[in-house]
Amino acid sequence: MTTQVSEAQFSDEVLGADVPVLVDFWAEWCGPCKAIAPVLDEISNEMAGKVKIVKVNVDENPNIAAQYGIRSIPTMILFKGGEAADMKVGAGEPKAGLVKWLEGHAA
Repeated sequence: MTTQVSEAQFSDEVLGADVPVLVDFWAEWCGPCKAIAPVLDEISNEMAGKVKIVKVNVDENPNIAAQYGIRSIPTMILFKGGEAADMKVGAGEPKAGLVKWLEGHAA
């Protein structure tokens, strides 16, 4: 299951994690964000222990969104060892493609 993360939790949950963390930057009003949410939930359950998936609402956490240059949503940033390692923008990627992308970083 994906976890909602606020600015206060971001450092511990994302930067301090011992596995790669996919951060989904989203908003309540964003249709593509809502469309990809169930896919991310499935991946989170399937890859538990290998990859952690968290969600950051850009409307509630504008400082984090600004810090990482989020200009369109959904934007997914993969963090490894506390650093932004890779990024995907948009919800057009099928589940299999996302899993393959994550597995490449989880290895």
